[in-house]
Amino acid sequence: MFEAIHWPADMAPSRSPIHFTNELEVAVAPETIWSLLIEPKAWPRFYPGVKEVALLDGHQMLQAGTRFETNLAGQDVIASVQEFYPISRIAWGGGPKASGESRAYHAWIITPTSRGCHLWTEETMQGPLWIELAKEAPDIFWRTHEKLLEDLAKIALELEAQGHVKTDR
Repeated sequence: MFEAIHWPADMAPSRSPIHFTNELEVAVAPETIWSLLIEPKAWPRFYPGVKEVALLDGHQMLQAGTRFETNLAGQDVIASVQEFYPISRIAWGGGPKASGESRAYHAWIITPTSRGCHLWTEETMQGPLWIELAKEAPDIFWRTHEKLLEDLAKIALELEAQGHVKTDR
């Protein structure tokens, strides 16, 4: 059984009109996936629509409490890392600059398996901006995260094939 997301009470799925999960088995070490998720310069290679991530606290990599700005789902967003357990769990919460009442919480769980790792990503979204986007294309966020997982796995496999990530396997 995989671990559950540690939702902030106000962003729990039961309180959010938009909630979706995506998962994928990947034949790479959890450390490889982790290295990509915490490295903002890597995001444009696998995160749909992301061209850059600006860290706001002088950090070089994502860590607990890191605030960052980027463009997600066509929106300029500001977010902060709210969960950070190296190589197993990371989550960030925030929202679009254009809509203060719209918010999202995006969590990742990386679980080692005998063949690599299991990736689980889950997100809740609230507020008028996200709801309007979902009305236009009800599965847009789920499809975007499917592509995100596929591209993340592809980049991770390439990194390991090139020997750029040290693993214990």
